[in-house]
Parts: sequence; structure tokens; C-alpha cells
Amino acid sequence: MVRHFLDVDDLSVAELHEVLDTAAALKAGEYDTAPLAGESLTMVFEKPSTRTRVSFETGMTSLGGHAVFLGPDDIGLHGREPIKDIARVLSRYGSATMVRLFDHADAEEMAAYATAPVINGLTDDAHPCQTLADLLTIRDLFGDFDAEVAWVGDGNNVAQSFAVGAAMVGLDLTVATPDGYELDDEVLNRAAEYEGTVTTTDDPGQAVADADVVYTDVWISMGEEDRREQKLSAFDGFQVNAELVGDDAVVMHCLPAHRGEEITDGVLESERSVVWRQAENRKHAQCGLLVELLG
Repeated sequence: MVRHFLDVDDLSVAELHEVLDTAAALKAGEYDTAPLAGESLTMVFEKPSTRTRVSFETGMTSLGGHAVFLGPDDIGLHGREPIKDIARVLSRYGSATMVRLFDHADAEEMAAYATAPVINGLTDDAHPCQTLADLLTIRDLFGDFDAEVAWVGDGNNVAQSFAVGAAMVGLDLTVATPDGYELDDEVLNRAAEYEGTVTTTDDPGQAVADADVVYTDVWISMGEEDRREQKLSAFDGFQVNAELVGDDAVVMHCLPAHRGEEITDGVLESERSVVWRQAENRKHAQCGLLVELLG
């Protein structure tokens, strides 16, 4: 049976911890062989990226494998040929396919026809690879998952995957979003199946009051540029700044950041910021995932 990774709860709780354990071991240099020697990863990009492309490409190299980049001009989803045909062909060339797409249904269609694992590198609904890196970062910082976490901002794809992943490892998460930008009920229902708790509010101050970690992301995501003024108005008061986070909490951001909007430059560049460790952990977490799926 082919194992796909379209969202974080495609892994069981035990498998999620195993991925994080493997990622930590790889990061510490405890693997002295190339576990994916001879394996290839095809990467289909409909959306541009810095971290996703480089972390997967360098990650496959470090594991002894190879990655092939296919941009919009190379593939042309919904253009030259159907997604189901692309999925079946790429499965015969590579050991797995990573996709970074707009429509989550396109990733699901790829998985439905692929005979090799399909990994979701981001869709408009989910960003599970980011969640793996986020959880690895929190584990790096606290040694386990005994931490209070706050999300402040948009209930977007990053927030939705993170809420489910946080619940899976037993984190207590408070999500503060403006009215109309909450997490989907379906996401909250999935999170409710696990040990951790996800609480929602429209008050950022309440969310961060006891937080060890404060996490945010851009308010205007890729493809939402025409909603810029509307969203800036709606998110007034949700900026992660020094006054909001206080003196103790560490700050996370999945990048790229719109400095001066969802987060201040001062907080992003401060000693409490762990965003660069978080970005580095994209590579380690995804390597752990690749070993789990292919090794």
C-alpha cells in the first residue's frame, strides 16, 4: 500500500514521533550511512518557494538521493496533460513526488493515481511539512512537548496543519484569530481526536497570556494580494510585537515574513526569535519524513 503525506494526521501519533526521532538523529549526525542512496524525489512546483525547494533538494542529497525540480513551465498542471497522467508517469521515474500547489484537491488527485508516495509541500489548505519542522523546533527548545503555545493571526493553511499536529503530540494550543478568519470546524474536529487541546479566541492578549511560544504567519498569503486592504483592517491589533509577547515567550514564524505587518522587525531579530532554527528544521524534519516513507 502506498503511503502518502497530504496532511500531518496521515501519520499516526506513533509514526509522527518516529519521524521526529529520526529527524533529530539526522540533525545530530547520528546516521553514518546514506539511507536513501539511489532514491529520487520529483518535485512539482505550482507556487514559488525558497525553503521548500532548497530543504527538500539538499535534504535528498544529504540522504544519498537525488531531487528533480519541475516548475510551472515544466509541468503545466491543468494544461498539457491531466494530473492523473502526470502522477502515474512521475511515480515510474521517482521514488516519491513532492508537490507545492494551490488547490488541495489537486494534491489529492495526484495521490489517488500515484503509485509512489506523494508529499504535500504546501497547498492552500495545509502545510504539513512546516508542522513537522515546527514540532521539531519546540522539541529542540523544551526537550519534550510540555509547553503552552499561542497562534496569533490568520487561521490559514499553516495554522490548520499546526493545530492538528500540536494536538497529536499533546501540546496545549490557543489560537487567536479575527472574526471570519478562524480555523475550519473540520480541522478543530480532527484536532479534538487527540490528547492536546486547541482553544480558540478573538483576543490575542488572552492567547499569549501564559504562552511559552508565540507563533504567527503572514496575514496576506500568496494569491490573496487583492484582499490586502480588507485583511490589514481585519487584523488590526493582532501584530506580534514586543508589547504583546512580553519578556519570556519565544517567537516562531514560518517565513517569509512581512515585517511591520504581522510581526515587528524588532521581535523577529530579537534573541527570543527562533525562526532561523525553525527554517533549518524544515530540512531535518523532511529528511525524517523521507526516511519514514522510503527507508
